[in-house]
Amino acid sequence: MSEFPPCPKCKCEYTYSNGLLMVCPECFHEWNPSEEVETVSDTASDKILDANGNELQDGDTVVVIKDLPVKGSSKPVKAGTKVKNIRLTDGDHNIDCKIDGFGSMGLKSEYVRKA
Repeated sequence: MSEFPPCPKCKCEYTYSNGLLMVCPECFHEWNPSEEVETVSDTASDKILDANGNELQDGDTVVVIKDLPVKGSSKPVKAGTKVKNIRLTDGDHNIDCKIDGFGSMGLKSEYVRKA
């Protein structure tokens, strides 16, 4: 069994070969292992972008773009809900916020747009 390098983007160890390229099954990043991996791209990937590609920052106001189900609640967060004073975090749900009627929760940046 051959040893493949971890993903340079998310550091996943379950990468596999797809012809000349290596593929990460978690983030779907593809790269050529014979080329040098740029570490500058790691700092560029730290930017959190909304659904339209705008960079988000702590304290921004965002608008939810689709109805989002809330675990433990019978009603979803409706599209068009304005969320003020967001905090950016690491992880799958990269926005921490408080939504009126729901309380504190985490959102994914792909389901919001900058207001």
